[in-house]
Amino acid sequence: MFDLERWQEIFDTIRKNKLRTFLTGISVASGIFMLVILLGFGQGMQNGIAYEFEQDATTIVEVWPGVTTKEYKGLNPGRSIQLRNSNYSSSNALFGDKIEYKSPLIFVRNVTVNYGKEALVYGVRGVSYDYQFIDNAKLAEGRFLNYQDEVSTGKVAIIGKKIQQDVFKAVDTPIGEYINISGVLFKIVGVFDEREEREEERIYIPVTTAQKVFNGADRISNISYTLPPVENFDEAVNQAVAFKENLRSHLQQVHTVAPDDTSAIQVWSALEEAKRYFSLTGNIKFFFWFVGICTIIAGVVGVSNIMLIVVKERTREIGIRKALGAKPWSIIGMILHEAIFVTAISGFAGLIFSMGLLEIVGPYIEVDYVKNPSVNFNVALATVFVLIFAGTLAGFFPAWRAAHIHTIDALRDE
Repeated sequence: MFDLERWQEIFDTIRKNKLRTFLTGISVASGIFMLVILLGFGQGMQNGIAYEFEQDATTIVEVWPGVTTKEYKGLNPGRSIQLRNSNYSSSNALFGDKIEYKSPLIFVRNVTVNYGKEALVYGVRGVSYDYQFIDNAKLAEGRFLNYQDEVSTGKVAIIGKKIQQDVFKAVDTPIGEYINISGVLFKIVGVFDEREEREEERIYIPVTTAQKVFNGADRISNISYTLPPVENFDEAVNQAVAFKENLRSHLQQVHTVAPDDTSAIQVWSALEEAKRYFSLTGNIKFFFWFVGICTIIAGVVGVSNIMLIVVKERTREIGIRKALGAKPWSIIGMILHEAIFVTAISGFAGLIFSMGLLEIVGPYIEVDYVKNPSVNFNVALATVFVLIFAGTLAGFFPAWRAAHIHTIDALRDE
């Protein structure tokens, strides 16, 4: 039952100690506020990292050549490694059952690109038809490269949406238009859409065409693979690491590279990189929890201190109550009501303010590796209730001390 007299006493006490109570409340509220904001940014970092890795297939494994750094089997260090079609074919044959999608990649360099009289400054890459799924390229118009384009060395091109917006403003659609790449006409058959503008400044042509038309011979720049998805993240990481090491070992043997020379054949796994980032964000979130909890503890200690002061200032009043027959638990309840009131009001104020701030500002925060900071409301609410419980404990000990003050000693207190 609501005890109006009891709550009036609480408000009177708070009014008498308004500065101390205000400062304690600020400390408690700021603890909850800091914890929620820090947890929100921890989640925002996870969201940002997931977003970055989702731009390409999550199971992608990429290979590119480097330069040897160690002498091996009579061969001096400093040799430049060149990947070739035979490396791509042998890797596919050896690891075919572990591969989902595959594509060689050629950076077509030293070429000029024109549309009519307009010179274009966009990169040209030769890829296989599977590259659409490796790069997670979303088609805005037309189609991507297909098998027939590749086997027939077709003169077709796929352009990024930014190129469409910059160059083809005068036409309804670039599909069917021709671009001139170093004197060779390529018909545009598709427009792809990426999340980042810089990735939309690319022109894709069939890898076979890139090799044949632009004197690429059998050379390739990179090899990209994706692995079949598995449900368990750790299992997927282990699968990617095993594939990465086996692929590196195979190519090292083919190119006569020392097994411990990781610079000559470089292999990158998106899943392995993602695990590093997620482990880092896990550690950061743990640190955020630690800072937030320490701040809350400081607030709880403040509640305990103010309750000690309250008990000290009301010692004579407590003595009178006991002399009139007040039971120890009624004295304890009187003090606990004040502790609970301070922690509950402050805790919920910090929660509402921090959640409101994340809700309003969070969706607009999109910086590198931080996206839409947010926090689970149930977790935040549970934290407030834990805080109230801790505040109750903080108030219990001064209340217990007050309840066990000898009546005579309490009445003598000045």
